[in-house]
Parts: sequence; structure tokens; C-alpha cells
Amino acid sequence: MLQGVRIVEFEGLGPGPFCGMLLADLGADVILIERKGGADAGKAAIYKRGKRSIALDLKNDDAKKIALDIIASSDALIEGLRPGVMERLGLGPDEARARNRKLVYGRLTGWGQTGPLSHTAGHDINYASLSGAAWYAGSEGEAPVPPPTLVGDVGGGALYLAIGILAGIMRARETGEGTVVDAAIVDGSAHMMNLLYSVRAAGAMPDARGRSMLDGAHFYSAYECADGGWISIGPLEPKFYAELLEKLDLSADADFAAQYDGSKWPALKKRFAEIFKTRSRDDWTKLLEGTDVCFAPVLAPSEAAAHPHMKARGVLKEANGVLQALAAPRFDGAAPADPKPVPSPGQHAEEILAEIGVDDRAIAAWREAGVL
Repeated sequence: MLQGVRIVEFEGLGPGPFCGMLLADLGADVILIERKGGADAGKAAIYKRGKRSIALDLKNDDAKKIALDIIASSDALIEGLRPGVMERLGLGPDEARARNRKLVYGRLTGWGQTGPLSHTAGHDINYASLSGAAWYAGSEGEAPVPPPTLVGDVGGGALYLAIGILAGIMRARETGEGTVVDAAIVDGSAHMMNLLYSVRAAGAMPDARGRSMLDGAHFYSAYECADGGWISIGPLEPKFYAELLEKLDLSADADFAAQYDGSKWPALKKRFAEIFKTRSRDDWTKLLEGTDVCFAPVLAPSEAAAHPHMKARGVLKEANGVLQALAAPRFDGAAPADPKPVPSPGQHAEEILAEIGVDDRAIAAWREAGVL
């Protein structure tokens, strides 16, 4: 879908590389500029799959010129350094867009390019906490713990940067003018809360953790089974809830009939916990999976790969000796391609340089000088 789009990505951690991987999965030509002499994570670096790599010493003026030449032929750029670092390298938005007016300069940080926290360190859990996105990630009286990297780095960061870059490219192709994308994880994770804010505005999502249908109800929770495995249920709607009660032989129980009576949720949650502890996870899966009770077993990643639904759709696959998810989303008439290889640092230097007009003699000289 993104064939013909070229992205230059400057080596970073976490959400920036994930964004580059997502765009590469969808067919973009992603050129990764890595630090010369940096560590090679090998096949475990799934976030590098499908990219082409060139390793440069960006403190060297010739290396900066190479980077700017690559930028000149790119539609967009990804960088995830602290505000000001790219400017100090001479590769900030002004320098980059002076070479390429159509460039979409994608900047990904935790706190954003501006604001009192913009130059301070942080991680996923901090950004999700400040934005409000971590508040409901736990039960009443327990510590809120958002899923590692998913709410902040990936959801609020990488995916919002990808949307910003693609929107910027669309506008640049219409107007000839690029833009700078300020993708802050704190912004994106806050924006993802709007669906819950609509529920909150309707009075169904109080600030007190563990008191709403989504974080306190007996019918929207995970339960431990007799074998130590876990299952999840989520029949929010009465018709689905009624089917669950029927499967559990509880249709005639007056307490369970009052689905939305919040005063009964703690006691009913305990009863569900006792009931689900009487059988193994596989037993509950045989009884409830494939029905409309809104059920799924809680699976470890290795188990998820073997589940019939996941296998039928080919969601997860072991490629190059590493379990990983195939590209998403999907498009009509095209099955997800197998994961592409992970490049070694600098693997594609010669072909990338040739594409920007550098001859073999100059490449050899730069290698001898330590530029590459």
C-alpha cells in the first residue's frame, strides 16, 4: 500500500523504530540511519525488519552530508531523540526542509517538543500516568499498571506518529509543502481516552477506580481457573450476559439477574471467582468459546500463536527463529506477507549511497576515513 514512499529513520529506541517497522510492513522503503559502531541486536530486533540500514558517524561533517542527501530524496523522516538533539547535530527541521520542502519531519517524544517537562526523561508508564490513560488500569484498591509499552509507546506514540506522517505526506503531495509532526506520547495516550471520556461524561465512568462496568463489574473481568490458567469474560450487553448465565446454569439466580446493580458487583465477582476456579481453562474454553458470551482464554504469546483462530488468520509466525506478528491492518485481496529480514547495521550502505549518486571511489574513501 505504501510502495513508492520513502522514509528515513534515525536510530532510536522503542516507539520510533516501531513506527518505522509499521510503515515498512505496509510497503514503504524505510532507510535506517544507525550509529556507526553501535551494538547489533541481531534477529531479536524485530522492529528493524524490512528496513535498509546504513551506519554513519553523525559527528562527522561528511556523514551529515550523506544524511542530508538521503533526506533530500525522502518523503518523511522519523526521529525520537530529546528536543534539540537533532538541531545540535545540524539535522533539525530547518536544515532538513531546506534540502527538501516536501519533507514530513516526524518527531516522537514522551512529553512533546514544548512544555515544562519536554526536556526531562520518562518512559511509557510515566506518560500514560500523566495523561490519565493509566488511571483505570487496575482494580479498586490495587496499583494501576498499564500494559507495558502498549498504551504509551505503541498506542499513544508510534501509531499517532504514523498517522501524522501519512497525513503530512498526503498534504505535501497536494501542496508541495511538508510539515513537522510533533507526536507526543502524552498527547496520543490522552487522545485515546476520548472513548472513555464519552462514557465518563454520561456518568458511567467515575474517577473512583474499580467502580465502572469496565473495571469493576463481575461480568467484565479475568478469572483464575482450577489449573492456574486465566480466562476473560466481557458480556456488557444484556443479551450476551443472559447467554453467559445460561451456560453457567445461573439464569434463575436473582442476584445475577440484576446485571447493572453496582452494589452487588463485589459479591458477584467473588461468586464468579469461585465458579471459574472449579474447572480448568481448557474446560471453560470448550464450554464458552465460539458463543456470544464474549469470552477468550488469557494466553501467553507462545500459546496465542497456536490458537486455532490466530493460526487460521496467520496472525503470529516464527520467522528467522523469532516469534512475531505479521503486518496489520489487512487489505482486500492481499494476505499479509511473511516478515522481512532484520538488517545488520550498515548492510545496505553501498546501494543506498549509489541511489543518491555516490560513486564507488567515494564510498571506499569514506570507509577508509571512518565515515561509514
